[in-house]
Amino acid sequence: MVGPVPPDPDWPRAHTSVEASDLAGRRILIVEDEFFLALYLEDALRAAGCAIVGPFGNLPSATRAARSEPFDFAILDINLNGDAVYPLVDELLARRIPLVFLTGYGRSALPQEYRTIPRLSKPCDPVLLIQEVRRALRPK
Repeated sequence: MVGPVPPDPDWPRAHTSVEASDLAGRRILIVEDEFFLALYLEDALRAAGCAIVGPFGNLPSATRAARSEPFDFAILDINLNGDAVYPLVDELLARRIPLVFLTGYGRSALPQEYRTIPRLSKPCDPVLLIQEVRRALRPK
C-alpha cells in the first residue's frame, strides 16, 4: 500500500511551517513499515522544524534506536510487518517519552492498557500530526 500523496510539491512546508520554531530541533522517532508513508511523515516533520530519528520499519531496529538515540517524541505504527510494537511502547511509557500511534486500527482493537494513548488514523493529516506533537511537547 502506498501512503498518502501530498497535493503539491510544496505541501509539507505550506501546511506545517506556521509556528515551526516551537518544534525546531525537537527529535522525533518514526517507526513505520510503509516506506512512502514514512517519507511523508519525515517531510512533514522536517518542514515543521523537527529532527528525525529513523524512520525504522521493524521492531528490532526501532527498539535498538530507542535505546541508543535521544528523542523527544515517538510516532509508532502498531503493526510492523506482523510484529506488534507494544514491547517498545512499554519501554517508552516507562521512560515517560510521549508517543502517538499512527495506525489503521480502531481504538477498540487495541489492548485495553493502550487505549488511552493518543492515536491518529492512517492516512494521516499532517496538520493533525504536527498539532499532536506540539500538544505532547508543550511544557506542562
